[in-house]
Amino acid sequence: MSGWTKIDGRAVALRQSNVDTDQLIPARFMSAPRSEGYGSFLLHDARQEDAAHVLNRFASADVLITRRNFGSGSSREAAVYALVDFGIKAVFAPSFGDIFQSNAVNNGLLPARLSEDQIETLIDAIGEGDADASVDLIDGSAMIGGHALSFDLDPVWQQKLVNGWDDIDLTSQHNEKITKFRAARFAAHPWALPAT
Repeated sequence: MSGWTKIDGRAVALRQSNVDTDQLIPARFMSAPRSEGYGSFLLHDARQEDAAHVLNRFASADVLITRRNFGSGSSREAAVYALVDFGIKAVFAPSFGDIFQSNAVNNGLLPARLSEDQIETLIDAIGEGDADASVDLIDGSAMIGGHALSFDLDPVWQQKLVNGWDDIDLTSQHNEKITKFRAARFAAHPWALPAT
């Protein structure tokens, strides 16, 4: 996965609360190989039922503005795959499912929290169309639909998103310290070394 620092693209508004991972990608599609891409499965059922669904009309969206409790439900990482493979790089909402947030960051997707009032202002500004969007990970700022805003981003999450790292990549940055600790630990406690 490649990292990123700035998005200059388009934002759309998904005017829903409680969009869970089962809606983001129905389970029946999760047996497809990830190498084929999951973008076409994103919100599949909602998009099939409504030809005028925002993601049918604006398939080149980079930023999604939505209401509270986005990504709740089961812990399926495939929900994030569907968003990323569709082309979404950032989701702004008042709240997210906890596991969804971690999965998002580990796959290069920014889950940015804004207040409900800020979200409603952006939804109104975007309307039924799309809007210019610029998001900067370095200074935690965005300009969406003519509205300047800032968001808090955990420094570790920022590091992961900018560098394109997941948890394993982040841990690997400490390999030298880990190797030294392991050697010192087993030198002090040789009985703890697993038998070969």
